[in-house]
This record gives sequence, C-alpha cells and structure tokens, in this order.
Amino acid sequence: MSENIGLIAGKGQFPLLFAQAAKNQGFQVIAVGHRGETDPGLAALVHRLHWVYVGQLGKIIRIFKKEGVGRAVLAGGISRGRLFREFRPDFRALSLIRRVGGGQDDRLLRAVADELEGEGIQIAPSTLFLDELLASPGQLSRRAPTPVELRDIDFGYQVAKEIGRLDIGQCVVVRRGVVVALEAIEGTDETIRRGGRLAGPGAVVVKVSKPHQDLRFDVPAVGLETIHTMAEVKAAVLAVDAGKSLMFNRQEMLKEADRTGIVVWGV
Repeated sequence: MSENIGLIAGKGQFPLLFAQAAKNQGFQVIAVGHRGETDPGLAALVHRLHWVYVGQLGKIIRIFKKEGVGRAVLAGGISRGRLFREFRPDFRALSLIRRVGGGQDDRLLRAVADELEGEGIQIAPSTLFLDELLASPGQLSRRAPTPVELRDIDFGYQVAKEIGRLDIGQCVVVRRGVVVALEAIEGTDETIRRGGRLAGPGAVVVKVSKPHQDLRFDVPAVGLETIHTMAEVKAAVLAVDAGKSLMFNRQEMLKEADRTGIVVWGV
C-alpha cells in the first residue's frame, strides 16, 4: 500500500512539481490548497485535494489526521498581501499567533511546523524528491559577469543576506555599488521592475536564501518569468544562492537568458 504524503500547497508551479515527483516515487499525495493562491490544476496530480482559506491551520491538521498523513511538505508561498485581504484564521491559528506573533515569516512558519509535528505530522524539506531543481554554483548562462558585475554580485549578496536576516525579503537590486531596491511585501518581480526603472539598463539582481534558512519552507525560487521581468527593464545579471535556490524551467530559463544577454550566476 502506498504511503500517503501531505502537501500544503501555496502559489506557483512548485506544488505541482512536487506532486508529480512524489507520484513518480509511488506516494499518494494528499494536498491542501489555499483558495485564491493554489493552482486548481493540482487536482489532476494528487490523490485528493482539499481546499482551505489562508489561516485555517486547525482544518489542515484535521484533514491530514483523517487521511492518515504522517509526513508533509510546504511547497509554494502565499502572497503576503492576502494576509491583509483574505486572512481567515481559525482558533488553532489565532492561538499560535498569540504565542509567537504574526509579523515574521520564518518564526511563524517554524511555529506552524512545530504545531503539525506536535500532532504527529513530520514536516519534510520542500525540496524532497526535487534536488535537481537546486541551482548549481558558478556560470550558468552563456555570458559570464564582467568584473564590475562581479563586484555588484558580491555587494548585493551581502545586502540581501542582511535583509534576509531581518526577515524583510530575499532579493536586492544594485547598480555600480548602489542599492536601488530591496524586496519587501511586493515580491521579487515587482522589486526587479522597481529597481530596474530606478537603475536603468545594467542592473544586477541578487536573490538569496535567508541566513540559517530552514529548507522545510520558503526556499527562494527563480524561473523563466524572472528572466522575462528582468528583460522588461534591461537588467543584466541574476545571481542566486547555489544549492539553496530553486530554478524552475531551467532549460527554458537559461535559453531565454542567453537570448537576452542576461547573466545567470550561482553564488
């Protein structure tokens, strides 16, 4: 009999990729999707898909216990803006927020994981079955960074790690040693657009994992859409944390980077 594995699904393609990989490994995936965030196409890849509103922690636990789930992953983020617009915490979630606060992503996610594990549901790394999606170090695109761009990568990396330590965001845009945009609630693509408009052509985008990143959740990710956004504003370089960042649609992404002359670099 196949083991049931739980999937707490957020937005984007990551939950779909995880579901397919788990299915290929012989698991039955019991998924919980978030209304307004999770792609409904996930239903075709899982054994069962249940829907919740953001904040219904108690309902997630009840679903998994009823389905006999002993191990689960969190894959895909939740738009931070939804926490202001459509957050519907149940009693379990409100109790957790009162204990740990609701402002910092990492602290809240660790508390959610602890709550699930306290109910006998182990939280596995979100990269389970998907190690091949992790970025490798060094030059990934056809073009290599110039010496000036390498200095901006090093500088941007330090800045991005610092805003990650403060749990503000994971992405920074720099140009010739000047910080032009820091990621906050708007997300990576909007940060790139804002930074690119301010910096003009040639901006360097750096996206990193947070210091002491917990790979069970919130792993930084880039993909084809990231390159499209960079091309919009004529940004020149995308640098990511090697071994700690996910690259979706890697072949298509790097092909588009080469077509547009964008450097992709693993730090």
